[in-house]
Amino acid sequence: MISRANVIELMKKPVFWVGFAAWTVGGYFLARSYSTKRKASLTPALKPDAFVPLRLISSERVSHNTSKFRFAFPNDQQLAGYNVASCLLVKATCGVLDKQTGVKTVQDVIRPYTPTSSPDARGYLELVIKQYPDGPMSNHIFNLKVGDQLLFKGPIAKIKYETNAWSHIGMIAGGTGITPMLQVIHRALSDPADKTKVTLVFGNISSDDILLKKELDALAGQYPDRFKVHYTLDKPTESWKGFRGFITSDMLKEAGLPNASDDKVMVMVCGSSGMLKHVCGDKNPDKSQGEVDPNSVLGKLGFTKDKVFKF
Repeated sequence: MISRANVIELMKKPVFWVGFAAWTVGGYFLARSYSTKRKASLTPALKPDAFVPLRLISSERVSHNTSKFRFAFPNDQQLAGYNVASCLLVKATCGVLDKQTGVKTVQDVIRPYTPTSSPDARGYLELVIKQYPDGPMSNHIFNLKVGDQLLFKGPIAKIKYETNAWSHIGMIAGGTGITPMLQVIHRALSDPADKTKVTLVFGNISSDDILLKKELDALAGQYPDRFKVHYTLDKPTESWKGFRGFITSDMLKEAGLPNASDDKVMVMVCGSSGMLKHVCGDKNPDKSQGEVDPNSVLGKLGFTKDKVFKF
């Protein structure tokens, strides 16, 4: 143990003060570095008014023409900064083919995508993207290599999810229209205080086209009292045991979607424009929600615009 006298003698030596100064300066910069990192972690990685570059860190095939892409934030403790349910804009310089002239030109292309990662995920976001033969953006993303960058902007809020705001949510999705549904499903099921029930009817062309089926089935098994999922195929095999064909009123009844007369219910719809028109009617020309077409599937079941949301 060092005595007080020894400390006083040590303080008389120049080397002590050199070491003390180095320790003090080092501690200052260490604390400053920690404060800077902490501040960065509290700043959302995305910006609603500007595109920011994010680096691709991994990709994973989830079907024959669809992959999951993970992009890293500058700080591994940052959050994306979006709430459920929101989408993002992606921008890239792509070769765009003019179908009438057959001429391909290089253009800046912007497309909306819905992240499938949780808003609570730190350090990254994930997109599930389907590759289209003539899709300039999807082909550009599929050609990215690990380490390449893509520009992101957002979020763009779609519908605000609040715990127990609805007692039962019906979901009707087609193809990549599952992505905003998955956002809501994860948000609802991850909250122990949330009692909302969710029933999903998911339409695809064939069984090979069903995106994230393992994940959806796992959630249904984990939360059997709160989440139900049903699949329907346009081109099923003979052994297929789910629904067959386009979505109908009888199919939705059999699947157990909420009734239009029930209190605190909502039906969310996301898919192609043709599916949207068939299930609930188009959005307005300005992309606002619009009325539910009385001749559509949901219209015939008595649903009105206050209980239907079109992604």
